[in-house]
Amino acid sequence: MKRRDLLSLIGTVAGSAVMYQAATSLGLAAETTYKGPIKLDGDAKGASILILGAGVAGLVAAIELRKAGYKVQVLEYREKAGGRSWSLRGGDTYTELGGFKQTVGFDTGLYINPGPWRIPYHHRAVLDYCHRYGVALEPFNQVNYNAYLHSAKAYGGKPQRFREIQADYHGHVAELLAKLTHQNALDGTVTKEDQEKLLESLRAWGGLDKNYAYAASLDSSNVRGYEKAPGGGVNGAPVPSTPASLSDVMQGGLWRFLGMGLRDEFQSTIFQPVGGMDQFPAALARQVKDLIRFNTKVTEIHQDDHGVTVTYTDTVKGGAPQTAKADWCLCTIPLSVLSQIKLNVGPKMANAISAVPYEAAAKVGLQFKRRFWEQDEAIYGGISFTDLPIAMIGYPNSGYGSPGKGVLLGTYVFGAYAMEYTAMPPEERIKRALAYGAQIHPQYTKEFDTGVAVGWHRVPWTLGCHASWTEETRAAHYQDLCQVDGRIALAGEHASYITGWQEGAVLSSLDAISRLHQRVVTA
Repeated sequence: MKRRDLLSLIGTVAGSAVMYQAATSLGLAAETTYKGPIKLDGDAKGASILILGAGVAGLVAAIELRKAGYKVQVLEYREKAGGRSWSLRGGDTYTELGGFKQTVGFDTGLYINPGPWRIPYHHRAVLDYCHRYGVALEPFNQVNYNAYLHSAKAYGGKPQRFREIQADYHGHVAELLAKLTHQNALDGTVTKEDQEKLLESLRAWGGLDKNYAYAASLDSSNVRGYEKAPGGGVNGAPVPSTPASLSDVMQGGLWRFLGMGLRDEFQSTIFQPVGGMDQFPAALARQVKDLIRFNTKVTEIHQDDHGVTVTYTDTVKGGAPQTAKADWCLCTIPLSVLSQIKLNVGPKMANAISAVPYEAAAKVGLQFKRRFWEQDEAIYGGISFTDLPIAMIGYPNSGYGSPGKGVLLGTYVFGAYAMEYTAMPPEERIKRALAYGAQIHPQYTKEFDTGVAVGWHRVPWTLGCHASWTEETRAAHYQDLCQVDGRIALAGEHASYITGWQEGAVLSSLDAISRLHQRVVTA
């Protein structure tokens, strides 16, 4: 069983608190420790620092270190800042490893976020920087009860509304527990008074009728939806819908998806930057744009007792290798890339850098001629989940009701399916996304316009989605990775317990520069 499936199952059965503790033990989640803006007190003594990478971690470090009086240089591999916090829009070009070049054909104002696409309400560091530098935010709808849950092996392959599956699952569980209560099976565990309150709550929570049965009724339909909704006039009376049997609910397996919204990082409120996730790093980059040198590929990092020398090449102009020097270095290059760069650090940090693989992931963005999911199916934002290889369909959380074209996240997969997708040429990934998605939305075939596909192990500047720690590798290497080695410190989501999230990148950066700063002021 995959970790994500396991966590979803734990969340469904045992609740979000237990799931979140399990996720933390696997190194997938942790509550943010951000308490407010960093204070780098003390004299920087005119020290200089090289920051490698202008992703979120590098940009935050550049802003705060310059404020503290450091001489800052930033070397960035790409032609713009942001790293994995990235958006693709119409007219953009993207070339991945293997030479596959894609030109995005989306209409003006439409985009896809290949990397981060959500900011949970408790990622306080990211939200603080957004507020500080004027990044407009809007709600991201994680759970849409009118979206679909789909399995090719259940309900004849017909997608079911999220609310129907959730209502049927809750309803049957509530009925079973009510029966146990009536049979006095809970005596000795629950007091008589609490049993009465429990029955009352089960009836409300599960949509049970007056006999505590989960059956076709106005009570259950008020939760799962009606066969014919209440209306006006002489034919306005509602017609109750018929719940699926407990066997159908369990055998279909769609209950596995119900736990996604219970996960701590997916509980409301969730945000997204207006206009694309790249608006966040773009706002940070504006504060330090004069410090960044773009199109630089780092080939060697060397330190001695006096400072750090970084050798790099210009990826656009070419020419002979060049060098940049500073007293200190903060390296935010992903470990998947850093492990291939010549670097003289101690054996503990070197082993840590080499010990952490990167998660496989793939996304496909699909533009359609009209927003049929809204017009035909009343799905406004949120996510439909499926056991097909595309894993999910994400609907845009802005521009509701807009005429004209719209863009869906047509695939977001991890693990084996992601490796399979990444091995395909981009056009084949798009074809697969269309073929699978049409099993949920038949409109795909007629309405498709254009698409773009990103397989993260082919992304040149990261070679994978995010760091993939295990309990064993964290115990053996995490502290060694986070220590300052001579004049070099590392930062990024890989140096956090919130891997795969921008919050982890920001917090690791603030932690690293705080410890570097202490070395400088006490030297």
